[in-house]
Amino acid sequence: MTSEWRDDRIGSALRGENPTVLRRLRAGFAAIGDVQFLPGYSVLLVDDPQVERLSELPRTKRSDFLSDMDALGEAVEHACRRLDPAFRRVNLEILGNTDGFLHAHVWPRFDWEPADLVRMPVWLYPPENWRDAQHVLAPRHDPLREEIARELDRLTARG
Repeated sequence: MTSEWRDDRIGSALRGENPTVLRRLRAGFAAIGDVQFLPGYSVLLVDDPQVERLSELPRTKRSDFLSDMDALGEAVEHACRRLDPAFRRVNLEILGNTDGFLHAHVWPRFDWEPADLVRMPVWLYPPENWRDAQHVLAPRHDPLREEIARELDRLTARG
């Protein structure tokens, strides 16, 4: 599989070709982030590539998207708490500043983060954190992926 899925994240998820997808949810796809400088970083992708804003979804689908975001956030929280005793919290964000499709970021936060950044938005991390090869999603993240996916299964099974 090539990296062309990055050019069409939602379309590739709909076709089953996006390797970051963890699970299909009611209104979108739970995916693990391309970078893992904060291990467990995940993204919820809406399941319609034409939707740019939350307000473009019908009310029911909007509620489903927000519920999916909540489930992914809780799954990341449980998985990260279990795997790292320094887990602190989860930050949820719908920004829409760069990518032209609705998506939500789920950022785990940890006590081991630099003191000047731990209480700040993730976007203030230096640019090298986003590009450094040591943080790129790789097979070494498979146990974390599996843990988040298991939590999603557990949370979505109970409704």
